[in-house]
Amino acid sequence: MDSNRIKGEARKVKGSIKEAAGKIIGDRTLEAEGIAEKAAGTAQAAAGKLADGARNALRR
Repeated sequence: MDSNRIKGEARKVKGSIKEAAGKIIGDRTLEAEGIAEKAAGTAQAAAGKLADGARNALRR
């Protein structure tokens, strides 16, 4: 499994936590940071998934 996939999923979780915390305490900046971090994590995880797919295709 590609490290970007793992790091991306962790980043998505961290973003979700920030977003939820921002909603709870009413901090729109923190909430926006969380949303942005989730999006970046999704992109990073997708890149890792593509790398895994390419690696698996080359092995065949």
